Amino acid sequence: MDLNYHHLRYFRAVADEGNLTRAAEKLNLSQSALSTQIRTLEARLGHDLFERVGRTLELTEVGRITLDHAARIFATGDELLAVLRRESADAPPLRVGALSTLSRNFQLGFLQPVIARGDTDLVLRSGQIEGLLADLAALTLDVVLTTEPPRPGSGEGFVAHRIAEQAVGLHGVPARVQHGSLRALLKAEPVIVPTESPIRTGFDALVARLGIKVRIAADVDDMAMVRLLAREGAGVAVAPSVVMTDEISSGVLQTAPFDLRIAETFYAITVARNFPHPLLAEVLPGMSEGGADATA
Repeated sequence: MDLNYHHLRYFRAVADEGNLTRAAEKLNLSQSALSTQIRTLEARLGHDLFERVGRTLELTEVGRITLDHAARIFATGDELLAVLRRESADAPPLRVGALSTLSRNFQLGFLQPVIARGDTDLVLRSGQIEGLLADLAALTLDVVLTTEPPRPGSGEGFVAHRIAEQAVGLHGVPARVQHGSLRALLKAEPVIVPTESPIRTGFDALVARLGIKVRIAADVDDMAMVRLLAREGAGVAVAPSVVMTDEISSGVLQTAPFDLRIAETFYAITVARNFPHPLLAEVLPGMSEGGADATA
């Protein structure tokens, strides 16, 4: 037999009153009926919840543990009703998934409106796109940040909101980017490239057009590592400038003045819901109107 919500409600009333008679009056039940409900709950838990001390019922250790859990259960129930009625004063945590290779700087920029509010918790999770989209479909995530939209025909009601597009450049310590042409730079300097991504595909196409052979210093599946390797002078990084924001502004890294004609697009993936997280409309402008800049 599963736990009964009503049994917990009766138990909480007795715990609050410390007296079976007063609790029964408050619940508009007979004392014998309330006593039966408490005994049923005790039988289900396998422990006594109260001990009589004089005329007062006091909680046992198991009773105190049960009361603590009951309080959380009722609070969760109240939150559920508030969310469905859209009456909650405090928004629930915003649960964000991000592709493990995605720039941390970009993620921070996306989350800035929520961070600035200071009244909403964040749950951040990184991983591979298949797992993240599965969690989104199961409603355990509110939004997924990625650089590619879901494959057509995924059938889960996903909506891809195109939130930014940034040019991809070559970034390195000053000594590595001082070349007169793109061809000269790529022939002379080792490069740091992201693994299996639109950026890598675009870079391979660029190299093929130029008809040159480049030396790959590192093939990395984490943009944070791409940035660190560039800082250490291991090579010239192929990445959007947002990945290197701090290093570029401080002069540690410089961007070579060549147009690669490669761009990276950033998407926020949501799933069709009757009750989306209320803060999604702040981080995804236009979502409340159906998402003008979205693709199914």
